[in-house]
Amino acid sequence: MLGKGSVRHNSREFKASNIDRDRSLYNIVYSDIPIMDVYHEMFDDAVARYNAKQTRSDRCIDDYYEKIRTGKREKLFYEVIIQVGNKDNMSESSEHGQLASEVLDEFMRGFQDRNPNLRVFSAHLHMDEATPHIHVDFVPYITGSMRGLDTRVSFKQALASQGFQGGTRGDTEWNQWVKSEKEQLSLVMERHGIEWNNLAHTVSI
Repeated sequence: MLGKGSVRHNSREFKASNIDRDRSLYNIVYSDIPIMDVYHEMFDDAVARYNAKQTRSDRCIDDYYEKIRTGKREKLFYEVIIQVGNKDNMSESSEHGQLASEVLDEFMRGFQDRNPNLRVFSAHLHMDEATPHIHVDFVPYITGSMRGLDTRVSFKQALASQGFQGGTRGDTEWNQWVKSEKEQLSLVMERHGIEWNNLAHTVSI
């Protein structure tokens, strides 16, 4: 699933009413870096190079984070939510729920290597809700751009850089990427003896 993203909820800084606090100790934190720190790390050098080329001060970028946050072309970050099964067949406190968590853990540990252009800054496996699931928050970016910053935020081009070129309206870069990640998840499931019931459902963005 594609979520709007709530990093405070994912990190449990904010605890919703549906959380079983006694099980929060079983959660796994893969990454928990403030997004503004990530933006400075990723883009400050590119901003400096861009500004150095400008002959007019009004074209310089003071804060790339704010530029993206207040702009309309790109989002600051994207979040995907990954789950195996549901509360009826993979409930968090059951034996099957533990199996689901092992699948998700293995899947997540290969996520960044599979997706070098999706910079993960927040990723959490939750074992304290009805069904084990992972929230993955990332900044999509490209390097070597000939327009604007040479390293900049671009969701569409980040996926294209990973080989997802898109095609028809129903075969976008996003849909191709989702299909690829589902296939990767199904391989992990297979190694753990779980058969994938492919519902062939994708989410538009």
